[in-house]
Amino acid sequence: AQEIEVFLQSLDKFHPTLPDSVAEHYLRKSGFHTSDVRVTRAVSLAAQKFIADIAHEALQHSKMRLSRDKRKDRRLVLTTEDLAASLQAHGVDIHKPAAAPPPPDA
Repeated sequence: AQEIEVFLQSLDKFHPTLPDSVAEHYLRKSGFHTSDVRVTRAVSLAAQKFIADIAHEALQHSKMRLSRDKRKDRRLVLTTEDLAASLQAHGVDIHKPAAAPPPPDA
């Protein structure tokens, strides 16, 4: 119980990458309302951790792909496929949008 209290107190001083106003907007949009900034910051912290994990795993996918590449130019490039593989490991499926339709004839 004391660990939780210390954690909650630390959230008062913590300023996450995701601003409170952005987190509050999406929390309200999903139907969650709170006046406790610590709750908002805890959600922001969880989102920040999730994004960091996804980015790290996508980087690992990119490095594995690069290690199989036999070309001379082996620059590290993060692709949508790397990101999709990382997201899929966390239960998030993404699909590339269909190609844009051709412009109408003028």
